[in-house]
Amino acid sequence: MADTFTAPAAPVSIYAEASPNPESMKFVLNSLLLSDGVSVDYPNLEAAANSPLAQELFNFDYVGRVFIAANFVTITKNSDLTWTHLIPELRTFLKSYIEANGPIFTVDPAAEQQAAQHAAATGDASEQDQQISQKVIDLLENYVRPAVEQDGGNITFRSYKAGVVTVNLQGSCSGCPSATVTLKSGIENLLKRMVPEVTEVVAEGITV
Repeated sequence: MADTFTAPAAPVSIYAEASPNPESMKFVLNSLLLSDGVSVDYPNLEAAANSPLAQELFNFDYVGRVFIAANFVTITKNSDLTWTHLIPELRTFLKSYIEANGPIFTVDPAAEQQAAQHAAATGDASEQDQQISQKVIDLLENYVRPAVEQDGGNITFRSYKAGVVTVNLQGSCSGCPSATVTLKSGIENLLKRMVPEVTEVVAEGITV
């Protein structure tokens, strides 16, 4: 289990990759921080209680949000400073922290994510709604999440009720100017086509 929480002590290379959100930058590593398909989103310092790495990143005054996935960290800034000035400092910090075998998490994010997803899909929903929820979750996991991760973010299922699917947008997707268009033109159309019971998709986490 230790390998899940702490990155291996080995030479680390990191490069910065722009995302559709101009306020977010994706830092891609050559080592794994999490199991594939697992990610965590920290919208503020208080939410990062279980991640020493995220807490350290919030010590930079200009860091407003931290998103950690399998092999990258997306950082959203809350400052007018340009990425040209910020990237070198953040890349140096991440490289040093991970090479020093700094702790990434204090609890297993995979277990938490699985429990949350199961609770969202079942809860007090009817058997039919549970089946529809599972179809939606499978589509999001297999078709939507990989594409969203490429842009430094993530999408998670929140609920299904009376035809309406609620999802949560994380990382660079939160606050992204194109998030609403992507949600309606891409994700909603896909789910409507594949799951006829779905009539609308709405999102938490859009802060445009």
